[in-house]
Amino acid sequence: MGSIVAENRKSLMLFSGRGFPELANQIGEVLGVAPTPTDSYEFANGEIFVRFKESVRGSDAFVVQSVTHGVNRWMMETLIMVDALKRGSAKRITVVLPFYPYARQDKKHRGREPISARLIADLLRTAGAHRILTVDLHTAQIQGFFDGPVDHLFAMDILARYVEERFAGRPMTVVAPDSGRVRVAERWTDRLGGCPLAFIHKTRDPAKPNQVVANRVVGDVEGRVCLIVDDMIDTGGTIYKASEILHEAGASDIAVAATHALLSDPATERLKNSRISEVVVTNTLPLPPEKRLDKLTVLSIAPLLARAIHEVFDDGSVTTLFGGLS
Repeated sequence: MGSIVAENRKSLMLFSGRGFPELANQIGEVLGVAPTPTDSYEFANGEIFVRFKESVRGSDAFVVQSVTHGVNRWMMETLIMVDALKRGSAKRITVVLPFYPYARQDKKHRGREPISARLIADLLRTAGAHRILTVDLHTAQIQGFFDGPVDHLFAMDILARYVEERFAGRPMTVVAPDSGRVRVAERWTDRLGGCPLAFIHKTRDPAKPNQVVANRVVGDVEGRVCLIVDDMIDTGGTIYKASEILHEAGASDIAVAATHALLSDPATERLKNSRISEVVVTNTLPLPPEKRLDKLTVLSIAPLLARAIHEVFDDGSVTTLFGGLS
């Protein structure tokens, strides 16, 4: 006999970065797979060390990392984990980034600026990642930055189900906080049965990050529940000023639905003192106790990520999770 025939077996292994291990544990509970034990620590000068305590040879490896505050630290840890898996002979490496870092730097606004979102994709590919799985990219074009498959998940259904129950029977208008979010807002109006759409006309000084000047609302908002939709809340300046404009325009109630709760200072204080009655987010990023306001509702993204991981492992279709939405 001139060959050896081996049974073709697949093994799914889950790995968790230190950015938000609780989310990886939740994903593992849904999948029925515990994250692989890992030694991770830092040397005195800040260098990161990672070693997996079990063999990863031939595995279908899924690295879950929430790149939260201290972005560069957690991104570097992710790259080192991917490199360790590559050198440990993992068969395929999928990096699960619930929040894609540097996503707002997806193009050049002026000369001599980087396109950092592309750099992140290049770093992941160079480290050895074969695939990226992420949730609600700031712009869909980022998928094209990675030379390999990118599974772009959407949290809208999770958020929309809650919003429908919470505000059932009340007239609602979906509000885009700026012109760049209008396409996302249109998807929300379709999801919520064709309710009206409005948007805030605003200006932003590109030389001053996190500073927004909101001008006026365009659309039917008077006497209606206004739902501001966005992909992330960072310092909260955009939605705070949008809520003030909506209140002045006669909105009966103002709520916010967003996927990624970065909540950098002074976001918590702004939300607390705003006209907004409720902020609905997912747990793509960890929220420390001091940032958990009474008006903040956090929904779990773990079941969606677990289903997507299972589809990737089974060579199924991630797109069918959203009825063909892309």
